[in-house]
Amino acid sequence: METVTTSASHPAGAAGHHLSPAFPGRAPWGTANKLRAWQQGAIDAYVARQPRDFLAVATPGAGKTTFALSLASYLLHNHLVQQITVVAPTEHLKTQWADAAARIGIRLDPEYSAGPVSREYHGVAVTYAGVGVRPMLHRNRCEQRKTLVILDEIHHAGDSRSWGEACLEAFEPATRRLALTGTPFRSDTNPIPFVTYEEGNDGIRRSSADYTYGYGNALADGVVRPVIFLSYSGTMRWRTKAGDELSARLGEPMTKDATAQAWRTALAPTGEWIPNVLRAADQRLTEVRKAIPDAGGLVIASDQDTARSYAKLLREITGHKATVVLSDDTGASKRIEEFSASQDRWMVAVRMVSEGVDVPRLAVGVYATTISTPLFFAQAVGRFVRSRRRGETASVFLPTIPTLLEFAGEMEVERDHVLDKPGKAGEEDPFAEEDQLLAEAERAEDEATDDDQLPFEALESDAVFDRVLYDGAEFGMQAHPGSEEEQDYLGIPGLLEPDQVQILLQRRQARQIAHSRKKPDEEADLLELPAERRPVVSHRQLLELRKQLNTLVAAYHHQSGKPHGVVHNELRRVCGGPPSAEATAGQLTERIKKVQEWATRMR
Repeated sequence: METVTTSASHPAGAAGHHLSPAFPGRAPWGTANKLRAWQQGAIDAYVARQPRDFLAVATPGAGKTTFALSLASYLLHNHLVQQITVVAPTEHLKTQWADAAARIGIRLDPEYSAGPVSREYHGVAVTYAGVGVRPMLHRNRCEQRKTLVILDEIHHAGDSRSWGEACLEAFEPATRRLALTGTPFRSDTNPIPFVTYEEGNDGIRRSSADYTYGYGNALADGVVRPVIFLSYSGTMRWRTKAGDELSARLGEPMTKDATAQAWRTALAPTGEWIPNVLRAADQRLTEVRKAIPDAGGLVIASDQDTARSYAKLLREITGHKATVVLSDDTGASKRIEEFSASQDRWMVAVRMVSEGVDVPRLAVGVYATTISTPLFFAQAVGRFVRSRRRGETASVFLPTIPTLLEFAGEMEVERDHVLDKPGKAGEEDPFAEEDQLLAEAERAEDEATDDDQLPFEALESDAVFDRVLYDGAEFGMQAHPGSEEEQDYLGIPGLLEPDQVQILLQRRQARQIAHSRKKPDEEADLLELPAERRPVVSHRQLLELRKQLNTLVAAYHHQSGKPHGVVHNELRRVCGGPPSAEATAGQLTERIKKVQEWATRMR
């Protein structure tokens, strides 16, 4: 990391006079006297080119605000701009920007609504919604004085065509535009203003960043925490709108509708799944607090009623009151700030803290919402990865839902915003389901749809510890809540180097397998297989595996002359398991490998 000098010619020179020596404790919000290597690299790239538009993509928790304010200080100090406008997604973030800027001597008015800005301010902090209401007001300000516009989480400018059009109209005359995001990808194809799109060899246009600092790089640099995902399965029972009672186990292949209903049943406060998972998460928090005394936990809920119910459950489990943050509560921002400054254990929120909110002590999370877009998941997990000291780890508890486990396994994958959706005319739209989920996630709480009115009753649920996901690998065997096996994983120390986490998880699994082998078969009431041999797949993926197996069996039939049924029976005899229609993904995969092996031998 390079030190910010106070030379006027240095890119961050002006900021250097004001930055506090508290690094790295609060570095994400502009209080460091040293820039991280990526921040200095991004500033150097900007200064070398002096572009009008610059898109910086940095993983949540990496310190985008410190970078942006240091660059803003340089531009002001060298008279390249005369004023600053910061555009943020929410009222809370708008205030945080003003507070962060004040710490390095940049004064932003977070209450600005109209008219001239007081001479005591260097600029204003506004929201995308505010710009959407009065774009000409901001255009006039840009035309009157040389303006730097900082567009925080720029992907929000594509949330609606009106917001995008308003941003284009308001900030087209700006002297400089700095766009920031931790998640540049979107589920729709609304173009993001002031973002460059480049066409690839496949003819699809994707967003092009000027500087990228992904989670993988940040993890290697110790800037963010590694994330341990703890997944819980269990049997769910519910009654449908038609009056039918259904049951299913989380993680087993199901139709899309059944998966959604089983998921909702798991999250119902009246069942046993959520209380057991909250209890496990609180035990994990207790372990983490041995190394990080002020560590806090966050439960991300689906709606306000369940948020309040979860808070009540946490009070019963912990004996302490949980902070509840609701998106339409006028005191939400203050409540978040109070929680951030306290040593309280738990906060429960709906959508208020899914993006950008600065609570660095959050270390344990429970993903108790049915929102399943990659953007929301990445932003939610981003609340826990901000590192304050080397060796901190983050823990996030999940239901065993194939989509979520896929996201968890791809934490280090960098994405771009795709402007053109692939696919040919007549094909099923691969983005359709995600588009619908995003629309549901962004719908205001007081909007009702026909789906909201459908009767659905969660009847019963239980919880089973299923697996741990870490660094793209899976560990663990199924275990009952409160068991010694579950405690093994909940008791992982909260202060470990990333490679130590990997070694520890491997040892825990080896011990679990050895213990399992000593038990009589009749005592094995849970699936006695390690996680990597129990792949979680969707209903569609299971159909593809069956199709692949049948195709290979047909080919082997022509090669060997053996009837299809004989080949299938021989595969069952050698590999074990039920008929193909009832076989798990792991069993089908083993049979596919075996028939391929047979075919190779006959060549």
